[in-house]
Amino acid sequence: MFAAPSVAASVNAFLDGLLGGERRKTGWMRAEAAGDPGPWRQQAILGRTHWDAEALRDVVRDYVVETLAAPDAVLVIDETGFLKQGKASCGVGRQYTGSAGKITNCQTGVNRPGFPGGSPF
Repeated sequence: MFAAPSVAASVNAFLDGLLGGERRKTGWMRAEAAGDPGPWRQQAILGRTHWDAEALRDVVRDYVVETLAAPDAVLVIDETGFLKQGKASCGVGRQYTGSAGKITNCQTGVNRPGFPGGSPF
């Protein structure tokens, strides 16, 4: 999926951090937890690295089916809009959010079960 093993390792560290127990997950905090001197390597994954999105989707789907599948299973993803004033955060833009009930400047995230009020990642 990735052009080099070093990119795959960076992606692995990035995802481990997103799924970790830290409440806040800023680029600097993620870099520190991964042992990087700054957020540039992880930012490169999101904005400059070429990878096969369809192949990654297939791997994730296979994992979910293998791990969570049951005849009566239901998977629910709770999308939540986080209102934002500026445009500096990743994914911020004018879009519809149920939090405000209108199109406004926000960032969309997913609530993680077990965290009061959810935790965006």
